[in-house]
Amino acid sequence: MLALPPQTHHTHLSLLDKPIDSKTYASLLESSRTPNLGKQVHAHTLKTGFHGHEFVETKLLQMYGRFGCLEDAHYLFDKMPQRNLYSWTAVLGVHVDHGCFEEALSLFEELLVDDIGLDFFVFPVVLKACSGLRGLELGRQLHGMVIKYQHVSNIYVGNALIDMYGKCGSLDDAKNVLASMVETDRVSWNSIVTACAANGKVYEALGFLEKMSNFKNSRPNLVSWSAVIGGFSQNGHDKEALELLGRMQAAGFKPNSRTLASVLPACARLQTLNLGKEIHAYVTRNGFLSNPFVVNGLVDVYRRCSDMGSALKIFSRFSVKNMISCNTMIVGYCENGKMEKAKELFDQMELVRKKDIISWNTMISGYADNLLFDEAFSLFRDLVMEEGIAADSFTLGSVLAGCANMASLSRGKEVHAQAIVRGLQSNTFVGGALIEMYSKCKDLESARSAFDEVTERDSATWNVLISGYACCNQIENIQNLIHKMKKDGFEPNVYTWNGILSGHVENGHLELALRLFAEMQTSNLRPDIYTVGIILPACARLASISRGNQVHAHSIRRGYESDVHIGAALVDMYAKSGSLKHAMQAYNRITNPNLVSQNAMLTAYAMHGHGEEGISLFRNILRNGSRPDHVTFLSVLSSCVHAGAVQTGHEFFDLMACYDVKPDLKHYTCMVDLLSRAGRLDEAYELIKKTPMEPDSVMWGALLGGCVVWGNVDLGEIAAERVIELEPYNTGNYVLLANLYAYAGKWHDLARTRQMIKDRGMQKSPGCSWIEDRDEIHVFLSCDRSHEKTEDIYKTLVNLNTHMRTQL
Repeated sequence: MLALPPQTHHTHLSLLDKPIDSKTYASLLESSRTPNLGKQVHAHTLKTGFHGHEFVETKLLQMYGRFGCLEDAHYLFDKMPQRNLYSWTAVLGVHVDHGCFEEALSLFEELLVDDIGLDFFVFPVVLKACSGLRGLELGRQLHGMVIKYQHVSNIYVGNALIDMYGKCGSLDDAKNVLASMVETDRVSWNSIVTACAANGKVYEALGFLEKMSNFKNSRPNLVSWSAVIGGFSQNGHDKEALELLGRMQAAGFKPNSRTLASVLPACARLQTLNLGKEIHAYVTRNGFLSNPFVVNGLVDVYRRCSDMGSALKIFSRFSVKNMISCNTMIVGYCENGKMEKAKELFDQMELVRKKDIISWNTMISGYADNLLFDEAFSLFRDLVMEEGIAADSFTLGSVLAGCANMASLSRGKEVHAQAIVRGLQSNTFVGGALIEMYSKCKDLESARSAFDEVTERDSATWNVLISGYACCNQIENIQNLIHKMKKDGFEPNVYTWNGILSGHVENGHLELALRLFAEMQTSNLRPDIYTVGIILPACARLASISRGNQVHAHSIRRGYESDVHIGAALVDMYAKSGSLKHAMQAYNRITNPNLVSQNAMLTAYAMHGHGEEGISLFRNILRNGSRPDHVTFLSVLSSCVHAGAVQTGHEFFDLMACYDVKPDLKHYTCMVDLLSRAGRLDEAYELIKKTPMEPDSVMWGALLGGCVVWGNVDLGEIAAERVIELEPYNTGNYVLLANLYAYAGKWHDLARTRQMIKDRGMQKSPGCSWIEDRDEIHVFLSCDRSHEKTEDIYKTLVNLNTHMRTQL
């Protein structure tokens, strides 16, 4: 509360030195800007004999109410020898403003007993108490009293009735009140606009806003626009909310803190960073950074747009450090993979106040989402054992998801025990997580037991169980479960089939998965975006470009092609099916490529040996501000191998440290391969010796391949010895060594190596090829006679040979 200027304060106090009347006291109390000054005036009234003065004590009540001094107001009211309707209204207003709605209604009952005539101004206050309790029936009773006391035509009462019905969820009653009002004003229309927006009828709210323009004295103002924009934002109509913000500004209204607080979540969900920065600049210029809702909204925008640097600056300088702001930052760190910073802030929260269950859940789910399952489980144990905070359904669900991903049955059972202790094993959400955990751990018996424990099963619970059976390759039981699901009153939906499809793909039943996808296309359950995301990897694994084209066509018809996840899957499918051209086209159609899709395209370039294009794409990724991960670096290093770009490879390998990416064995192997192909064999060998992890056969094989190309027998023998030691039965290693001796003209060593292959009974792995004909894949090995049409194939081959000889 702002302090009074010294001269004003002195003026008020000097008035108390003179004999004054009730009107002067009223003027002093109404102009008081601090509760302390009001209390001094109160003390003066007692000294001058105004105790029990109905008018003065009513003004005192109103003063205490204005400053939120509930206890003082209540004490004064209880001591008043005479109470009028203004006194009652004042004390009712204090309780309502403090959210003490039940106490306010109890006081109203006392007022009715006092047999004081009710005037119109008391009803808006009592109706506000009904709104706070969402007491629709009580509100209707009060509406009846309004009619009885003949105040229904009063504009203030009518506005309060609209507001009450809107907040109690009875929009029809609110509309009826508006229609029956003899006189309306801007508040009436704003009340109905707010009621529609609050009840999800956002387009009706917009319709009423547009109607307001037809009335000269009720044209939309900032409150009207803010209510509609807030309604669209809160109901998920994010693009429309931002468009309405533009319309509001075009109509000549500047957003206030309320407007901005309601529109920032829409901006955050759409991840429109540039617009977020524009709003940030507007907030700074107009002095709204003192509003905690606006500040938290800006932090949310930056964290959803992965700009944690800007989020931290706002949080550090302007945020009120409370549970909401801290949890928002923790979520941002978790979503952006910065778990160390998330944990640091989580630990610092003890300095503000004791961490709540939301903070714990945020950290636990953050660890689980970032695949740090050990840390998630450790934090869960800290929560249960040390902090003594009761785990809720979200806590258990997050930890169980981690146990499922680790396939850790023992830990899952420990969490199950905690669920039983808390009585949450029958909870639908926890029960579903238990079913999934046991299914991932291949314990279907326990999964079924967990399913039977759920008291209120829904279609999602059935879907998890059916998906579990599909995941565990129990295909024969799926139809029986679907039958039981229908018997339980739930029809299989697209999520049911997605679970089954996922199990088929996971277990290698790719043809079966594709058949099921085709059946879905002709049924009432049309494949959704998740179905497409599940089936595209099946096409990729089959290298079936015609099937992939069919799925791609379906995604175009349904408008999924530009989705970043579907786009990435299409890039991967086309790359693995041998069509880099189509992979590039799929990538270029993605609306907002993220790192996953960029990695897919990088991998495609590397897979097809287009090293220069891969390097160029990587540099573009860095210029656009994306943060590369270990997959990005692996793909671009592979591109460097194909391009023979040794210096660039070194540059990118050193760059990994700048992005906190720790090189693993595959990254070191790429560097060894790059150096070996370039003939820098000694350098490659030194890198192998410096590698912080144990080199595997792939790394030694890369060095051996380089030695073969460049004829370095001494180093090649060292590499061959190590690779044969790691893979003694891999014929390809012996063949490489034999080639090395052949290139070096060491015929004795070549004969010895070939004899070794013969003595050990090893044979070179036959070449494999396949063709696709009429949606069916035909696989062939060298000298293969297993195909059902072998005779026809070989006859055709003989005819072709004869034809070629004839032509020659």
